Amino acid sequence: MNCVNIAVFVSGGGTNLQALLDAQAAGKLTSGKISLVISSQPGAYALQRAANAGVPGHVVSRKETGSQTAFEAGIQALLEEYHIDLIILAGFMSILSEGFTSRWPERILNVHPSLIPSFCGKGMYGLKVHEAALEKGVKVTGATVHFVNEIPDGGRILLQKAVEIQPDDTPETLQLRVMQQAEWLLLPQAAQQVSANILKEKEQNHD
Repeated sequence: MNCVNIAVFVSGGGTNLQALLDAQAAGKLTSGKISLVISSQPGAYALQRAANAGVPGHVVSRKETGSQTAFEAGIQALLEEYHIDLIILAGFMSILSEGFTSRWPERILNVHPSLIPSFCGKGMYGLKVHEAALEKGVKVTGATVHFVNEIPDGGRILLQKAVEIQPDDTPETLQLRVMQQAEWLLLPQAAQQVSANILKEKEQNHD
């Protein structure tokens, strides 16, 4: 057991998934291995990115499973099948229940495109976060990687990185810069950090 099995949950294009796959290929993510990609949307481009990297991709759709319970049971079954140790939410648009998150204490990571506690919580995702930051007139924003619990964006913060706002920024230009300068760097770092800790715990339990 020299590697932690990571599942990445996606819903769309999968740019954060790509950042993780690139980090793994570049030898920056060594304690963890991306072993599974789960998409809540059929046809998400992230599944193509997974296939290109030889990572198994599966779709579990809330709409098709019919209920939150069935949706989460479908996800849990895949996590067990692939012996997953760590979950990373990379643009995953479905809310996970307290019943699910409590089974994975400090084993689910999420990246949020602001400096929590600013511009976060229920309904704050994607471009909405950047629109809110520009509306407020803040001069610095950034990204946060945090553990996931039952409160949206409420878990313990692991890493943060600030990104300066330019006078002529639009929500779109700001979104891209926050991804390039913060999200794509922080997420692989956090994955490596948490994977290394999980390995250490496993070794201690073995002794």
